[in-house]
Amino acid sequence: MRISWRAIAVAVICGLALPNALVADETEHQTPDIDMFASMAGKCPVVKVADRDFVCTSVAFFHSPGGRSSFTLPLNDPDDDSHIITFSGDKAKRDADVYELTVDRMLLKSKDRPKIDGLPVPSTVLANGACKQVGNFATQRVSSVACAATDANGVKYEFQFESDGTPIRVMLVRAADPEADDRRAKAIAAHIDQIKCRQKADAQGVLPRDRTDFILKCLDE
Repeated sequence: MRISWRAIAVAVICGLALPNALVADETEHQTPDIDMFASMAGKCPVVKVADRDFVCTSVAFFHSPGGRSSFTLPLNDPDDDSHIITFSGDKAKRDADVYELTVDRMLLKSKDRPKIDGLPVPSTVLANGACKQVGNFATQRVSSVACAATDANGVKYEFQFESDGTPIRVMLVRAADPEADDRRAKAIAAHIDQIKCRQKADAQGVLPRDRTDFILKCLDE
């Protein structure tokens, strides 16, 4: 299946803007609310949707200015070339190179969904689950991603992704307001700089009592 990340991005953006309901009204046109997009290539040893096995070769990550993040998985489904699932949540934490996302909804896209601007719009279903990513975007290296969730209808979703080692693609999505776009770009750049400085502190064995001063000096360099 040929993957169009541009089409996926538009579809996911529409889905992430939907209200937090069991099944939202997906036909209402929404303003895009994404400030970062990353894609990772590799393989999926495990992909299951309602006990049915699938195959995947890539995973995408989306982040919104409001803090909502999502992992999107295009499925190599011989019966549906538009079959895409997304694990989404607005609560996450990072510890060194481990990023964990609490999943509170699933976005489900298929060829039978209603369309906006010619693209199928995903349905949105409440869910409980979690995602774990090993690696970070600052170094453009992510070794693995794993997600598991059960939606409000009792359907289970699971995947395990392993990177093929190639650098991930990270892109900033420009906002309509140039000033807002500039603020978002600076905030993301500052976050990446902080991650790099924390990694440098780890590599140099900086003691916890000296860590804050080290990171501040690193950011000033």
